Amino acid sequence: MGAQNGKDLLIKLDMTGGGVFETIAGLRATRISFNAESVDVTSLESQGGWRELLGGAGVKSAQISGSGIFRDETTDERARQIFFDAEMPEFQVIIPDFGIVEGRFQVTSIEYAGSHNGEATYELSMASAGALTFTAL
Repeated sequence: MGAQNGKDLLIKLDMTGGGVFETIAGLRATRISFNAESVDVTSLESQGGWRELLGGAGVKSAQISGSGIFRDETTDERARQIFFDAEMPEFQVIIPDFGIVEGRFQVTSIEYAGSHNGEATYELSMASAGALTFTAL
């Protein structure tokens, strides 16, 4: 995979629950991270005293974050409502030349900022709330 445009990493939201995904407008920077906890099964019998891990065990999770400006009233309002209603709708993350990650996420924080001579900005953080699927591009 060669160098990619950062603007091609997209976070999309199922706006109605019907499987129609729209890009969250106004995002300028996005990030996704995947995590897997390890389960240590090291014992006195472990060869050479080396740590041993149990394969396939532990909790898997993903975190998404983004920041940007207000541009689209519909997606901005929907993201805000998801937070206040504690909904966990379907999201898609399009990772260029890699694939699409899809699943339920909870909006864990929304931060708003602005200055008297600049635009209003926001930051959004989300945590996976169930199994995720991956489709290669």
